[in-house]
Amino acid sequence: MAAQQWHISVIQMDVKIGEPDRNYDEVIQKIEQAVSSDPKPDVIVLPEMWNTGYALERIHEIADENGERTRKLLQELSAMHQVHIVGGSVAIKENDRIKNVAYIYNKEGQLAGEYAKIHLFRLMDEHVYLDAGQQLGRFELDGVQCAVIICYDLRFPELSRSLALQGIEVLFVPAQWPHPRLHHWQTLLTARAIENQMYVIACNRMGSSIGADGNVTSFFGHSTVLDPWGETVAAAGEEDMIITAALSLSLVQEVRGRIPVFQDRKESLYKLSANVQQG
Repeated sequence: MAAQQWHISVIQMDVKIGEPDRNYDEVIQKIEQAVSSDPKPDVIVLPEMWNTGYALERIHEIADENGERTRKLLQELSAMHQVHIVGGSVAIKENDRIKNVAYIYNKEGQLAGEYAKIHLFRLMDEHVYLDAGQQLGRFELDGVQCAVIICYDLRFPELSRSLALQGIEVLFVPAQWPHPRLHHWQTLLTARAIENQMYVIACNRMGSSIGADGNVTSFFGHSTVLDPWGETVAAAGEEDMIITAALSLSLVQEVRGRIPVFQDRKESLYKLSANVQQG
């Protein structure tokens, strides 16, 4: 039987660009802080690219080789604390290629899923340095159907809708979403929750990074937990913090039963519209 309620802890933290050792130490401390809260969380969520930040010019030197360090750490922490960890995402190197990958571990310390970011953000040169993923990020925790998308993926409603049509009830969104696009962040998260009638758990980093060109990028945090009505269950400001929320998972099916958007879709017309546009 699927879980009926979850307590979630979303870790909004700074990421030291190009300093994996400091970032791994910080994640250990934050997870230990999260599991010491009352009530203890069922699920802990981390932000995007927390191991390296966007040190893309050095990414081949500092990315996690085959994801080994990250997987070992998340496996040990999830099993030790008996908590699910949606491990945000990290930069990994496989066969000399770099990907932005999310690892999810269940409370038994087993790998429940992984996902490589599909849509690469050209404004930060991701398409120059990273390889795009080719698979959807579906997984199951406590019998609950979940998925993860990463940052820029949020701007593609087709992706979230495809996941919802496959029965996803909870969508996790680790990110490094910067100023000045706070309005976009909040609006898109709310839209994904409302239109797909599912929980959306968004974990954004805070702080700032100085790139190789000397430009400073500031990240506004505002990590958020939204219910299937699009209502805010919990939200952060811009500071370093852990937000917590209780999810009533039966609410997903209740909302989907009250407003039957999935039954009322006209998929044949959507396809026709796409064909006309392309023509």
